[in-house]
Amino acid sequence: MEDDFDFVGQGDHAALLALSTVDALTMAKADLAELGYKIHAVHTNEQFEGRYHLVNYHVVIIEETFAGSSTFDNPSLRLIQSMPMPLRRHATIFLVGEGYETMNAMQAFAQSVHCVINYANLNMLSQIVQKTVAENDLFLSTYRETQNRVLHKR
Repeated sequence: MEDDFDFVGQGDHAALLALSTVDALTMAKADLAELGYKIHAVHTNEQFEGRYHLVNYHVVIIEETFAGSSTFDNPSLRLIQSMPMPLRRHATIFLVGEGYETMNAMQAFAQSVHCVINYANLNMLSQIVQKTVAENDLFLSTYRETQNRVLHKR
């Protein structure tokens, strides 16, 4: 399978896609490209882990059945869930699957992601990403401002 990698420059927003379902991957690529994201699609859990640590992704979308796994044994999802907050704070993380009610905050919290999306609502991915990213950026804005002030005082 072809490895997708778009170079990310200063000021670019990057998205990491861990989607095995062809329709979901195609739809996500089109929607995120339309929103101006540089897209990196991976096909294995090893690629996911390697790529995640290379770029500060603004959006990460993981399918619960990525690379033939389930929600309970998905190495890419488990990696994100067990990661310390400073390593995952830069990303807005989405989980796609059959058993979720789209944008259900409690289901997202239980999976340690920002948003869950049901396959039936993938046609609204663009709007869901925009809303969730905006909410996450607003939530973290004070933290990021404080962090920048501390860094620039040194």
